[in-house]
Amino acid sequence: MTAGRLHVAAFVKDLSTRPSRRGANVVALDSGAGLANATLQQRLVPVRLFYDYLIEEGLRESNPVGRGRYTPGRTFGSHERGLVPRLVKLPWIPSEQQWLDLLDVVREESTRNRVMLALAYDAALRREELCSLRTDDVDPAHRTLRIRAETTKTRRERVVPYSAPTGVLLSGYLAHRATISRARGPLFLSESRRNHGQPLSLWTWSKVIRRVALAADLPRFSTHTTRHLCLTDLARMGWELHAIATLAGHRHTESTMTYIHLSGRDLAEKLNRGMQQIHSWRIDMLTRAGHPGGVNR
Repeated sequence: MTAGRLHVAAFVKDLSTRPSRRGANVVALDSGAGLANATLQQRLVPVRLFYDYLIEEGLRESNPVGRGRYTPGRTFGSHERGLVPRLVKLPWIPSEQQWLDLLDVVREESTRNRVMLALAYDAALRREELCSLRTDDVDPAHRTLRIRAETTKTRRERVVPYSAPTGVLLSGYLAHRATISRARGPLFLSESRRNHGQPLSLWTWSKVIRRVALAADLPRFSTHTTRHLCLTDLARMGWELHAIATLAGHRHTESTMTYIHLSGRDLAEKLNRGMQQIHSWRIDMLTRAGHPGGVNR
């Protein structure tokens, strides 16, 4: 109860520098040491709430875990910073060459793994949405998937399309699945000796993606990367913000704006417009230089 701001700062320093228990398996942090910024924020929340409780009970007068806030009326830039600065980073997506390297590895995978990866990208599915698909969620006639509300992050059901090439791959998998089980139910089944015919778990799919990522020398590739890549590609193609949000199942378009920023679409459009104006200006000046009365050499 007597801890001060220096004690809390020492706690934060320890969290941000201690070696990771996952070591070389760390995906998000290149150093393999310390916690991610969002995790640091989460670790500080219970500490802050504990001292809020002590203040409410009259056992302390101040909270050593500061809150970042802006006070209206004060000069610009005059605000109180939190103990841990909040960083907002764009998600990682592979380059075109990295994507091709991954596909070289994926070609050697089973039909199930290839169709799962194809659907994960094609329909921008989260891991739970993908692994929880059932046979009656698939509509081959219209090439759509029903994403049930209980499997989504926002608890909102949606229907998403998939492409014709993915449909061909899915048709081949359904024929293969019939050799494992003809029962309706979970779409993707385990083919291991221990869990043969059982629903594929989230953790098994994560292990598959991790193995493929390491084989392609892309340790940052995860089960969510295909979703990030799909939504970014749609932004690059000029899809409207609300259309991307509908496909992704975002409750608010603020989440979708991440992919607009990642695609660089708005900046590219502004750059093109600016360059067109500069180009027109230069052409205009050049043509004026050739008008009668000018000096010819």
